[in-house]
Amino acid sequence: MDYNPHTRQEKLDAFSRVLDVLDELREKCPWDRKQTNESLRTNTIEETYELCEAIVRNDTSDIKKELGDVLLHIAFYAKIGEEKEQFDIADVCHALCDKLIFRHPHVFGDVVAKTAGEVEENWEQIKLKEKEGNRSVLEGVPASLPSIAKAHRIQDKARNSGFDWNKKEDVWEKVQEEIGELKEEIACLDKDKMEAEFGDLFFSLINAARLYKINPDNALERTNQKFIYRFNHMEKRAKEMGKSLNEMTLDEMEELWQEAK
Repeated sequence: MDYNPHTRQEKLDAFSRVLDVLDELREKCPWDRKQTNESLRTNTIEETYELCEAIVRNDTSDIKKELGDVLLHIAFYAKIGEEKEQFDIADVCHALCDKLIFRHPHVFGDVVAKTAGEVEENWEQIKLKEKEGNRSVLEGVPASLPSIAKAHRIQDKARNSGFDWNKKEDVWEKVQEEIGELKEEIACLDKDKMEAEFGDLFFSLINAARLYKINPDNALERTNQKFIYRFNHMEKRAKEMGKSLNEMTLDEMEELWQEAK
């Protein structure tokens, strides 16, 4: 199916329609009328993950649908803010534009930045200059981020402040060091220290991924999907053989696993 881009006015009309439909739902639908910021929060997280899942699958139809769900939540929060006489969707849009303009002086000002790397180098310093900017670079990392994403973001922010390896290859020595420390604690059977060392190892591996321009969350999800495919293949083949996996030996399962690969 060929895509025909909409005109600017058609896009504005479509966004206006979203606001009109939401206004009516807020007034006439019992469920929509009772929603608050707090009650929407969990659903917002769920919708965001559903969008991310659609992106991983590269499912254009689902991406479009899930973007609509996320857009609804943005408009909903703005509607609640308007009802509380705090802010409305126009304030949200203007605040976003003001922030983008301030953080891109190489586009809207006289700063020169010819590469994405040069833009990133100045990003955190620019944010700290904002009127409501964070006092510390790492204060900008949301506490509620999943651990892998949080570790990656922490390391990225530290890098933007100049705290990073001189050579990316040096990170592997740190990874090996963390593996050695983990093995020592495993030998001592100290669960608390084992957990701490596992965390250090994960953190160093995430750091390695960052240095090699690999998103660790995407990499792990690829492995998750690969494992699911292969495990499902094992189950299917076992069923065809009149068995369940519980009835098979490890050698038999390994043979099916290799077959799935």
